[in-house]
Amino acid sequence: MSTAQVNEIKEGLQHFHGTEMFFQIPLIRTRFTDGLKYLADVADCFWLITDTSVVAKSLIPRSEFITIDFKRLSEERQDFTGYEAEIIYTDGNDNILEKHGYRATDFPLDELRLYFVNDTLMLPSEY
Repeated sequence: MSTAQVNEIKEGLQHFHGTEMFFQIPLIRTRFTDGLKYLADVADCFWLITDTSVVAKSLIPRSEFITIDFKRLSEERQDFTGYEAEIIYTDGNDNILEKHGYRATDFPLDELRLYFVNDTLMLPSEY
């Protein structure tokens, strides 16, 4: 994906505040917002919504509010860990609940933060 396309996605994400409609992942019944529907469509990353929802749901007994941070690792860090990216789940107070490494990803953004609360996955601006 080109730099212009990535910048267009970032610009598009800034237009979401609150949500007008919720979408749902049928098997796990996680709801997600307009902003994430937009992201999934333009970045072809429904896998990200599904993966983060499954993990976040498993963490609910430890925290009712969960932050999810996707981060592409530097090349040096990739060489060291063997992972291209990682997703870190915290309780919102920087207490790490879980961390998952991804050996390869086609996700176009270098970083992204999501919130998971009340079985709903959202952008921070939609909280």
